[in-house]
Amino acid sequence: QGQLVESGGGLVQAGDSLRLSCAASGRTFRNYYMGWFRQAPGKEREFVAAITWNDISTYYVDSVKGRFTISRDNAKNTVYLQMNSLKPEDTAVYYCAAAPGDAAWYRYYNSPSQYNYWGQGTQVTVSS
Repeated sequence: QGQLVESGGGLVQAGDSLRLSCAASGRTFRNYYMGWFRQAPGKEREFVAAITWNDISTYYVDSVKGRFTISRDNAKNTVYLQMNSLKPEDTAVYYCAAAPGDAAWYRYYNSPSQYNYWGQGTQVTVSS
């Protein structure tokens, strides 16, 4: 059994930065494709960013391109989401997820259905 635990959320002002961490335990996720999703009140869970198991490719939703950066440290079994220039519309619960990955992942990396491990989420609130 594997477990993902997010941390690093908080209350910040518009323009500030936060770095979210996702620590994996119970198994190694170094061969897994990792993603960050977010969910605002009353909205569906939304894809934010993803990274391949070998750190070669990253993917972002258009609204965060140029502001957010996903990275991973396989030696630490940890994935990060660096969030800069935060906006009030970034307010949400942020979830880390892991997918075993196959050819379909490259086409559907932004779909929650591709991921079979999820963290409990960390709240990010950006005030204007």
